[in-house]
Amino acid sequence: MPWLEPVTLRGPHASLEPLAPAHRDGLIEAVREGELWKLWYTSIPSPERMDAEIARRLALQAQGAMLPWTVKDAAGVIAGMTTYMNVDAANRRVEIGSTWYSNRVQRSGLNSQCKFLLLGHAFETLDCIAVEFRTHFFNHQSRRAIERLGAKQDGILRNHQIAPNGTLRDTVVYSILASEWPTVKAHLDYQLNQKARAATN
Repeated sequence: MPWLEPVTLRGPHASLEPLAPAHRDGLIEAVREGELWKLWYTSIPSPERMDAEIARRLALQAQGAMLPWTVKDAAGVIAGMTTYMNVDAANRRVEIGSTWYSNRVQRSGLNSQCKFLLLGHAFETLDCIAVEFRTHFFNHQSRRAIERLGAKQDGILRNHQIAPNGTLRDTVVYSILASEWPTVKAHLDYQLNQKARAATN
């Protein structure tokens, strides 16, 4: 049995369904909101590249190196993608990454809900010892979101990658340890309850 198995994760603000080719049209609609693929400091598939991106992620899943999901909002509408990636089954570590959301759900409770579900599954079902996050040094929105989760910065990998536009990427590495999960969980639960209260007022 592989360590990672496709699974659906659900919460009040979002659900994560195993990525499938049938999600293509909804993902294209989601990525078109804000033309997300034009952000130079991140790698988000353009509408024309969505089929190839789905195939790439599913191929990595078949190799045991990734577990990809399609993200749906509270109404069940496709809103983006996320994954466990850089899977290290022997050491029970995963990275949460290759994540993007449509403009309409950014700054909503969706991201907090997704991270609550992904971290809970990693620590409580897979018994991970650590979960990692990585992002571009200049992706300040992503860095702030990761830090709001309660993740700690491990360091910066300088000149870590060559970006598609030829620039050199410094990658900021964060992690949450298994011992930190109860506190992070309580923090995320509080944030989600605050979002729910604000939505009903």
